[in-house]
Amino acid sequence: MQESEQEDAPGAAGSGSGTGRAAGDAGRSGDALTATVRGLLPSLTPAAARIASLIVEDPARVARSTISELSALAGTSESSIVRTARALGFSGYPELRLALAASAARQAPRSTLTSGITPEDSAAEVIAKLVHTESQAVLETATQLDPEQLAGAVAAVCGGGQLHIAGVGASGLVAQDLQQKLARIGRPCHAHGDSQSALTSAVLLGAGDVFLAVSHSGESRDVLEPLRRASAGGAGTVVITNHPLSTAAGLADFVLVSAGRETTFRPGAMASRISQLVVVDCLFVCVAQRTFDTSSRALRVTHAALEGDRIG
Repeated sequence: MQESEQEDAPGAAGSGSGTGRAAGDAGRSGDALTATVRGLLPSLTPAAARIASLIVEDPARVARSTISELSALAGTSESSIVRTARALGFSGYPELRLALAASAARQAPRSTLTSGITPEDSAAEVIAKLVHTESQAVLETATQLDPEQLAGAVAAVCGGGQLHIAGVGASGLVAQDLQQKLARIGRPCHAHGDSQSALTSAVLLGAGDVFLAVSHSGESRDVLEPLRRASAGGAGTVVITNHPLSTAAGLADFVLVSAGRETTFRPGAMASRISQLVVVDCLFVCVAQRTFDTSSRALRVTHAALEGDRIG
């Protein structure tokens, strides 16, 4: 099956975060590979996405497949497979197969817990499946979160300028959580849950200020325009997203990648909340660590205030 060069080329044009960083992460750790590919899926072209979907669904099967067999499974050309492997940080398909085989050898056998929740599941089965999914999301987020990007975001947040955080819907709850945490350690900031509030604040930001956007897809117009305007004004920009090749990631100075999984009754934006909160906690703790004296005093003072406000 022959496909055009344009369709075969993986990755979204114009993304500042680029395939390279995510690909490098995949190449360094076989265990992180499927999580990385899952995050890249929405940004891949149709040909590359078919190959990537097979990797996510059954990495062991892909590892056992020759390039001709995978070509038939994915309904795409062998050259597309080679280009996709290179986009994921490997010199070619043989190296990708080796990484998948090594990853499969380290993983436990596939469990029924990985399947979606069904109407027939008992309450105990629902609990087990949700806990399993959330645990995997936390572990995969740990493999996706780039320490250098996190360190850059921490340095930006620790600056003395204004800090504005934006997120809509489920991501808005995450933005509010970060705002509350930072306020407790004496870092003034503002959280915006609607696009107009975020936009009117973003246009007033400049050098030394920071605009942080939380977006599962990285494609929400509610945060993209404020992000663009803040960047244009000279403010530092940080994005928390599940998709490292998204438009928001391309606009940001620092990209913090989470790894939420969709389940039957929880679409991607809802499923990403736990993993986004993990990223928020990492960011918060690193900020508190860097400003240890100030943060420790603020926590003592605010804790004492809350203790004194309790009844009995």
